[in-house]
Amino acid sequence: MMNYSQDFEINKIEFNNFGLNSIQSQYFVAENWPIVYILNNDGVKQAYVGETTDTYSRMFSHLQSQSKNQLKEAHFISSKKFNKSATLDIESNLIKYLHADGKFKLLNGNLGLVNHSYYQREEYYSSLFREIWNSLISKGIASHSLEYISNSDLFKYSPYKTLSSDQKRNLMLIIDALISDSKKSIFVEGGAGTGKTIIAIFLFKLMLTSHEDFNYKEFGEDELEFIDKVKLLRQKYPSPKMGLIIAMSSFRKTLKNVFNNIEGLNQKMVIGPSDLSKAKYDIVFVDEAHRLRKRVNLTNYASFDNTAKALGLIPNETNELEWTQLQSLKALYFYDPKQSIKPSDVNPEEFNLIKQSSNSKTVQLYSQFRSKGGNGYVKFVDDLLDQKISDDNFKYSNKNYEVLLFDNFKDFVSELRLKNTKHQLSRFVAGYGWQWISKNDKSKYDIVIDGLRFQWNHDNIEYILKDVKAEQIGCIHTTQGYDLNYVGLIFGPEIILNPITNQIEILQKNYYDTNGQNTITDINVLKQYIINIYKTIMLRGILGCYFFVTDENLRNYFKKHIYIFNEKKSPIIDSADNEEVKLIPFENSVPLYSLKVAAGEFKFNDNIPEEDFILVPEGIKITKDHFACKIIGNSMNKIVQDGQIALFKWYKGGTRNGLMVIAEYYDHQDIDNGSCYTFKEYYSQKAINEESWFHEKIILKPKSFDSSYQDIVIDPDSINEKAFSVKGIFDRVLE
Repeated sequence: MMNYSQDFEINKIEFNNFGLNSIQSQYFVAENWPIVYILNNDGVKQAYVGETTDTYSRMFSHLQSQSKNQLKEAHFISSKKFNKSATLDIESNLIKYLHADGKFKLLNGNLGLVNHSYYQREEYYSSLFREIWNSLISKGIASHSLEYISNSDLFKYSPYKTLSSDQKRNLMLIIDALISDSKKSIFVEGGAGTGKTIIAIFLFKLMLTSHEDFNYKEFGEDELEFIDKVKLLRQKYPSPKMGLIIAMSSFRKTLKNVFNNIEGLNQKMVIGPSDLSKAKYDIVFVDEAHRLRKRVNLTNYASFDNTAKALGLIPNETNELEWTQLQSLKALYFYDPKQSIKPSDVNPEEFNLIKQSSNSKTVQLYSQFRSKGGNGYVKFVDDLLDQKISDDNFKYSNKNYEVLLFDNFKDFVSELRLKNTKHQLSRFVAGYGWQWISKNDKSKYDIVIDGLRFQWNHDNIEYILKDVKAEQIGCIHTTQGYDLNYVGLIFGPEIILNPITNQIEILQKNYYDTNGQNTITDINVLKQYIINIYKTIMLRGILGCYFFVTDENLRNYFKKHIYIFNEKKSPIIDSADNEEVKLIPFENSVPLYSLKVAAGEFKFNDNIPEEDFILVPEGIKITKDHFACKIIGNSMNKIVQDGQIALFKWYKGGTRNGLMVIAEYYDHQDIDNGSCYTFKEYYSQKAINEESWFHEKIILKPKSFDSSYQDIVIDPDSINEKAFSVKGIFDRVLE
């Protein structure tokens, strides 16, 4: 493996006029190479990240800046292998990771982060960035590993994000509404994991970042409209008074910590609904707006009543949604009615009254960003709990997202903890089907299953962050709003499947969230709240979700559509639009073979494992004679690139001259595959006598841009079925 640390250098200078003069003779500066730089001051714990091809001029400009001339050091990261795309990408990653590392507050604005593909980005530059980061740790510029940072809240809720096209398009619509004098309320709707919180924090930071730190130039001509809108927004709100309202106390504490580590923001900007009685705001951002409350089933009526009275309202006739309207000139609601989980939540009808007003604007987020299962997994969760899966044989499977059902609770606990050891941020969460008897007596246990004993989470505030060993079990109230790598979800005894009606039902006697059910007289209303709870938890996981179901009938229903732990999976993969497609062998899929197999194993048979099939794009006619191989190496890169998958048809006779073939040659080991199989262009020279013809020699020719690949010449003595045979004829590359 290449030693990437040899491919770059990091040079430090004093960030002043003397240091600036010292760099003029440096090669990368004098030759105007693209470099990445970090300006920092350990004393005030501030830093700035940038990239440039004109280092001297850029440093001189920064020295004239009031916000940056207090910085003391400059670190230049340079390499002969840098290009403009690479330095932009490294700059973007450094901004994101240095912010979340927490050693410095960054002076950067959040505009200008790029996310585009370029040559060798994954093959080379991603590894190079890892080596650069490790070097920065050794130099004291960074403190934490990339793995640690990726799991941190500072990273997950950072405003230094590259927005997707869906998010950027909706952000422009939000800005239009903020600029408009005719719009009061803006609703940003989307399911769990669609990035509502990210957009809220991104926009919040954008509006409070000084103009000089906006990195407009990197957006290019295609983004001029976006840049113009941002400028209009800043002109309309030169120094707005803003508040980010979070109804849930645990999540509010987390975002306070996040804001406290962002230059230009502070924790006082993150408020609870009751804080609205203290001041009016130009703009309020209401995240998780579906959790705003009305005066029903509250744990603290006095606080609600006092706030209502301070606003001149009658407690029994108001709600927190009304407070946000009363105390703001503009209100942004990040809202998902499917995540309303208890009677104290403001009714959807109240939101709808505002949405239907002419002074309101609604934008919709569609793309799923949290879960690696994408929109296909979201649809599966809805269909599973709404009992709308029409195909009894369908089982969810996704190569990027792990979903498993467990029969054995000990296996369930063990596997989730293994994931926590490997990935961190893997937690147990359950429905509220057990009493909280350990609340006042830590010697008792709340949940006992198959001899294993657990307590509900000890900490109502930031349980997710504190239970690092996955020893406790959280509930919806301590997990909503958070991202997890893996969720270990327990369906409690309050939710069952009635074997007579074959419908999912709720046993109210087994539901112990008192405030979650008081005043509810219709069991179907309670069922919808509980279904919403489970759906919300099922969408918390980034990498996967494990299930244990206490009700046997419900578990058996889940078994129809979720693979059991250690069960062999059938071939279902994601199609291009992230929805699952069941593979039908030789109708829409073919077997995928490896050319690295040992001699004699690459043979067609009727017992091909189903999981070895891959989807063939629509429009390609296939038969039982077709198969696919992943091509490794560059010996045929004029036709098939390294790593591409090619479609072949089994050779059953006929001319082969001039065709691309997979051949088996026992006396030769292929350079790329390390086996007796090779992919080459086939030629033969024949000799003819009076009675027949015979091969004089066979030539297997590479078709490569690399001249080091040589012809394989097979002499007559090796031309027999035991030593040499053609297996398949090339059809096409599968895109």
